[in-house]
Amino acid sequence: MASTDTSRPAKEQGAKDQGAKDQGARDQGAEDAGAKGGGDLAGLEAGLDALETVQHSRKPFRQTFVEKILPPTVAVLLVIAVWQGLVSFKIVDDPSKLPAPSDVWEVVHQAWLRGELLGYIWTSVSRGLLGFCLALLIGTPLGLLVARVKFVRAAIGPILSGLQSLPSVAWVPPAVIWLGLNNSMMYAVILLGAVPSIANGLVSGVDQVSPLFLRAGRTLGATGLKGTWHIVLPASLPGYVAGLKQGWAFSWRSLMAAEIIASFPDLGVGLGQLLENGRNASDMAMVFEAILLILIVGIAIDLLIFSPLERWVLRSRGLLVRS
Repeated sequence: MASTDTSRPAKEQGAKDQGAKDQGARDQGAEDAGAKGGGDLAGLEAGLDALETVQHSRKPFRQTFVEKILPPTVAVLLVIAVWQGLVSFKIVDDPSKLPAPSDVWEVVHQAWLRGELLGYIWTSVSRGLLGFCLALLIGTPLGLLVARVKFVRAAIGPILSGLQSLPSVAWVPPAVIWLGLNNSMMYAVILLGAVPSIANGLVSGVDQVSPLFLRAGRTLGATGLKGTWHIVLPASLPGYVAGLKQGWAFSWRSLMAAEIIASFPDLGVGLGQLLENGRNASDMAMVFEAILLILIVGIAIDLLIFSPLERWVLRSRGLLVRS
């Protein structure tokens, strides 16, 4: 019995020691797990920071040339080669129908030497940009009004859509009758062509704004004009910019139609009038000169104004990452 009593405390002491070791192991495991979890969390945060960090490294010129400059250059050269081939191989052997590229270049060169080329371009570009700015001032509040007021949308919305589908050339005769042969007639045609596109683009952008943004804005006190300025307009920018691009296209087309139909010496010679002069003189080289200048100006305005604006909007929303 004495030996039994003696061994019991030893066993109890061994059990206590074993429990202490197990508790220490559990504590160590918890510390290791906590350290591992902390390391994983730190790694996750570092990864998210890396994703949010945009590398603003400038592309080398060779990469820019290959990606941006070379493809359109090759396309233009290919068109000129096909054009020259049609003339050289007598597939189209009538110069009055298809002049050679060299003939068109000679007409452009002579207009430059006479100091007339920039005048043609400036006459049309100044009218187009001024008319587009006026359309912007009218179309933007009109679009907001249609988008935000149900009664106005029901009354005017279908009319705007119908005006947008109406060919711009249809407005030239009534504009001439109403306003006469002057610059006011040109601007009226531009407005009637561009305002519906700008307004409808803004309406489409407002319709795509998440209701959550509007509720959050109202919660923060952004209501009325303040909510429109700080919530609605910034959130609707993608659709609005698309409407602006389309509005410029309609402005330019409307102006060309007005210049072709309503020719008058006091109005000056724009690109549309140059095109009409070439038709009247049966000078296809002059006709192609006007067509190429109209095309070049339209592309240049898009590349210089609307494409950078569109990229900025997309980049500000994380939809276009600068590499």
